[in-house]
Amino acid sequence: MIKPDGLLSHDPNEQPPRDACGVFGVWSPGEDVAKLAYYGLYSLQHRGQESAGIAVSDGSRIVVYKDMGLVAQVFNESVLSTLRGHIGVGHCRYSTSGSSVWENAQPTFRATPSASLALGHNGNLINTLELASLLNGQSSSLGGRATSDTDVLTALFAASGQDVLADGEAGAGVHPGVEAAALLALPLVRGAFSLVFMDEKTLYAARDPQGFRPLVLGRLARGWVVASETAALDIVGAAFVREIQPGEMVAIDEGGVRSHTFAAAQPRGCLFEYVYLARPDTAIAGRSVQAARVEVGKRLAAEQPADADLVIPVPESSTPAAIGYAQASGIPYGQGLVKNSYVGRTFIQPSQTIRERGIRLKYNPLRDAIAGQRLVVVDDSIVRGNTQRAIVTMLREAGAAEVHVRISSPPVAWPCFFGIDFASRAELMAGNLSTEEIRQSIGADSLGFVSLESLIAATSVPAGKLCHACFDGDYPIPVPEDERGKHLLEAVGPGAERQ
Repeated sequence: MIKPDGLLSHDPNEQPPRDACGVFGVWSPGEDVAKLAYYGLYSLQHRGQESAGIAVSDGSRIVVYKDMGLVAQVFNESVLSTLRGHIGVGHCRYSTSGSSVWENAQPTFRATPSASLALGHNGNLINTLELASLLNGQSSSLGGRATSDTDVLTALFAASGQDVLADGEAGAGVHPGVEAAALLALPLVRGAFSLVFMDEKTLYAARDPQGFRPLVLGRLARGWVVASETAALDIVGAAFVREIQPGEMVAIDEGGVRSHTFAAAQPRGCLFEYVYLARPDTAIAGRSVQAARVEVGKRLAAEQPADADLVIPVPESSTPAAIGYAQASGIPYGQGLVKNSYVGRTFIQPSQTIRERGIRLKYNPLRDAIAGQRLVVVDDSIVRGNTQRAIVTMLREAGAAEVHVRISSPPVAWPCFFGIDFASRAELMAGNLSTEEIRQSIGADSLGFVSLESLIAATSVPAGKLCHACFDGDYPIPVPEDERGKHLLEAVGPGAERQ
């Protein structure tokens, strides 16, 4: 079995938590925006590894290039040299709505009555079918074939553009065309969406009223950048300006940055961004992700102590928490697992021997460091438990005397409908088993999770401004079973595919 993140596996359910996408937009006359978008996406590759795409405009025409694979596989110097313009939108994707096929790669593209539109989306909509039903009343050329929630959203913007022209009123301070169309359509959309999109002359960015997924604005010497994470700003040399606010849409052109509020802000940023999704060198809500993870590790040590000789992380996302655990506990920190940095997507079917021991393609133990040692193994989360079970087995085979697993997040017991690939509760280990039952299943000598209260405290964000539904089932937006938006049914349009 080839895992969606490129790791060989003997179990089709063995995969880490996956965020929907990374988005990047740039408006910068005189710059090679295609290369800026390329490097921006490269820095956001951890947010999506199924497909990548870049759209550019020279002021009169939009060109889109996208394909399946990693950013470095999709783009090369020859391709980038054909993407000329001063406005760009980039996207790297994991699928949470719609199949992992070329048709669902982004940016999506639509022609509107007044302009063309290219759009990239990070998140997951929960009223996709409702939006699709609105499109069924529009021209078939606008509704068309929709295979993802993003495609439905793009078609809705195009349809709204027709409504704006029909009404002949864009609103005070609002430019007609895509800008007015988006402001007309966005209040109808429910769920998680951090968007970057553009027409031939303007770059846009918008964030849902809850602000589930991060989205930031940066300043270049000759222009502006919007991106999923501040780390992407650093990579392209942009200075952080501010976050795009929940319920806000910005438009960027030669006149500068215009801001519109399309809905009242009800902030509920994703808590799991601090646990795993975001890069450690990113800041969210003014808080360094690295610092938050180290603090979580310290709190984990206080809540879940262990009598051990060595603290080791499951690299790389768990390293800060392991450092914090070691600092607070006084147990030495060390490296016990080596991660293969070059594991990427592969389409070569493994032999049975490799399939049965596929976790070793990603991790291998340092036998001299762990033989005879009582280990605290710090990991960021347990979703289905397959990886932890394999790691515990591997460490015991390498001679570890004891293996005490400590998790720097609470048990993931509820599915996510706002952009993370946590499926049904039945597939989540903590949705069905107690902590002791999980310990027995993964084969650890002991198992401990950090409390939800400690995780929230480490972020420095008030609990009421975070979404922690995957831990406690408290969804910021009610999610009716028939509107959960993870699957596009045939009602969306001809040829729609189920994920």
